[in-house]
Amino acid sequence: MKMPFTPLHLGPALLIGILLLKVLDLPTFIVASLIVDLEPFFVIITGINYPLHGLLHTFLGGTALAFALMAAMVRFRGASSRVSEAFGIKQRSSVKMVAAASFLGVYTHLLLDAPLYSDMMPLYPMGLNPLFYPESSVLIYSLCAAAFVLGIFIYLAKLLHYGKPAA
Repeated sequence: MKMPFTPLHLGPALLIGILLLKVLDLPTFIVASLIVDLEPFFVIITGINYPLHGLLHTFLGGTALAFALMAAMVRFRGASSRVSEAFGIKQRSSVKMVAAASFLGVYTHLLLDAPLYSDMMPLYPMGLNPLFYPESSVLIYSLCAAAFVLGIFIYLAKLLHYGKPAA
């Protein structure tokens, strides 16, 4: 059983989220990029007979998850804004920004995972993964790690230059 590398999804989430502060709600985008991996975490913890990358790792299940996340993040937008502000990020978020972040975050996660995992069927109910290309794993992991470093660098540069990376 291959352990999912959930933390690597944080790299692209941070980089894209910081660069697109004017159009994406950053807390939602980060949560959306990571929440999909609750599924393999649950499978590993419980030991149930279910694929590590099951329904939530499909565009059908991911879409349902993005809608649910969008509803939750709109409801708790005030709390997520306070968390962002604690990191020096002030955003004027909208429902549209939360929606865009929910879907883009989940779909980015799926597109990063699809080449890596043979048990993933992103086009469910079609039982195939045309994106599976295990030879890309080193490249994908490296790009995710580089995105994290670059995202941190841009965040710190904005924080030092502007005081707060505001949207």
